[in-house]
Amino acid sequence: MWKGNGIMNIKRLLRLAHDRLHLVCLLSLFVLTCGIVALGCSSSQVATPKADLILSGGKVVTVDSTFSIAEAVAVRAGRIVAVGRTADIISQERGPQTQMIDLKGRTVLPGLLESHVHPLGAALSEVRKPFVVLHSFAEVQDYIRQQAAKTPKGEWIDVPKTFPARLKEMRMPDRHVLDATLDHPVYYDASYACAVNSDALKMSGITKATHDPSGIDARILRDKNGDPTGILTGRAAGLLKNRPRETEQFTDQEKIDALEAMLKRYLAAGLTSITDRSAAEAIPLYNKLKEQHRLPVRVIMTYLVGLEELQKATYVTDQGDEWLKFGTFKVGLDGGINAGTSRMRAPWGPYAAQLFGIDDPQNRGDYRMSPEDLMVIMRVARDKGWTMAAHDQGDGAIDALLTVFETLNKDKPIAPTRSHLIHASFLAPDLIARAKKLGVLVDAQPGWLYFDAVAMSKVVSPEVMRYFNPYQSLVKAGVIIGGGSDHMVGWDKNTAVNPYNPFLNMWIVITRKTAQGEVIHPEERLTREQALRMYSSWSAYLNRSEMDRGSIEKGKLADFVVIDRDYLTCPEDEIRSIEPLMTIVGGKIGYSGAGAPTTPASPQPPLH
Repeated sequence: MWKGNGIMNIKRLLRLAHDRLHLVCLLSLFVLTCGIVALGCSSSQVATPKADLILSGGKVVTVDSTFSIAEAVAVRAGRIVAVGRTADIISQERGPQTQMIDLKGRTVLPGLLESHVHPLGAALSEVRKPFVVLHSFAEVQDYIRQQAAKTPKGEWIDVPKTFPARLKEMRMPDRHVLDATLDHPVYYDASYACAVNSDALKMSGITKATHDPSGIDARILRDKNGDPTGILTGRAAGLLKNRPRETEQFTDQEKIDALEAMLKRYLAAGLTSITDRSAAEAIPLYNKLKEQHRLPVRVIMTYLVGLEELQKATYVTDQGDEWLKFGTFKVGLDGGINAGTSRMRAPWGPYAAQLFGIDDPQNRGDYRMSPEDLMVIMRVARDKGWTMAAHDQGDGAIDALLTVFETLNKDKPIAPTRSHLIHASFLAPDLIARAKKLGVLVDAQPGWLYFDAVAMSKVVSPEVMRYFNPYQSLVKAGVIIGGGSDHMVGWDKNTAVNPYNPFLNMWIVITRKTAQGEVIHPEERLTREQALRMYSSWSAYLNRSEMDRGSIEKGKLADFVVIDRDYLTCPEDEIRSIEPLMTIVGGKIGYSGAGAPTTPASPQPPLH
């Protein structure tokens, strides 16, 4: 085959073999590379599953930074994967297993966030008997007589929680009003004050000679002769004998079941996340519900305990997960505006003697802890890593809390903690400015404006009343407001004490109308967009949850509420009547009401 020297032919043969081997290696490498690329392409197709759920053909109010409106949203593994036009979402995200819901033009909002409720007390409030809304002294007395007829003599009768500003008389009932029975001790609860009848005073040994108990917020109110009127403020209620605590009347299982049922009522109202503002007793109940996959809504727990327990606790802000976590450490700094015990800068006006039963022209309300003790406990909370907050309804209490925050701010900035005021009913411009400078937020309750503004206008000066729940002033100053109800007692979202219906509360801040039909300082109205943000993105920010809830955006939790009319365009007075048709949490339908869009034919797995 080859001519010439044999040795040269051998060299040529070896070189050819080497070249061919090199070519084979190259070809093998090429084939292997193509295989890897092809496998990669195939894996890419497999690794991009289609949506679990698509809501399409509606008006999706995203509440993103530009408040954009979309038509459809796609969900996979509990999170939002796409928001946009119906055609685009369906073509890109629909698969053979995708659950499709045709909204037929209905409006979708982000799942709403409630920044202030007391679920356990509310849950238990109607387990034994229905809650009754009372409007006058006559109705209070009728209720007492009805209960006396079926209650063994000597046992306590509790009048359903009713604030005096919400009675026709706009007056705190005294023992004479409550003496509709003298065979039973009677207890009237107004939160930071109470009233009892003559039998309760006698049973408890409270007489003209009884001294006020020690404490800065404990008073036995007396008439001109020095006799107890039956009204007790603050911790003076501790003088009452043999009155059982409500929660002690229930087993743990009853509490768990009642709490779950209450959370389901929140879900049906369009709420997908709630902040329990006094969760200490309920912590084990929430843990049990979570373990059993029975949490219908996401829960943020507030830790309300004393200094010693705070120092020992291992809990801290953000501990937990997207279903159950700790948010805020809270203290009670003052009393209530409905009891004349919220701490004010100036004395309550002359009408306060009638409304609250406190005949003291120098009454400025009460601190529940001294400013010195407040500084101590808040420093401990700050050093342990908590977001800090206090119940502070009066401007005097707000002043005291901001002073503590200003002192702590000198060591370490307060703003990153997202600490906040709770209620903050009277916020003068200087207090708003101080809150803004510190980066302090506000957990606000519009219900106080609706139910109590008319009575408040009788007991404070026009200058103070001008800044009663001043929501637009807060927004203009750049102070974030989270929307809450302070729901306490009763199951119905519209008739409970401090109703938790978010659409009613949004309507209140938009219109500033009272229960009596008056409009209180219309310059403080919020727009519809601002009101919705108050119960979605702003509330999420206040609760350190804005990265995964509060708006409909890619990557966030798939929490939505489908409603029966267009929140943005319906007549203003219809906003309070909006009804959720469907509430979705984590991409799963948790509530479906009458008129809801198409729902799945078979039951869905647990929400989490």
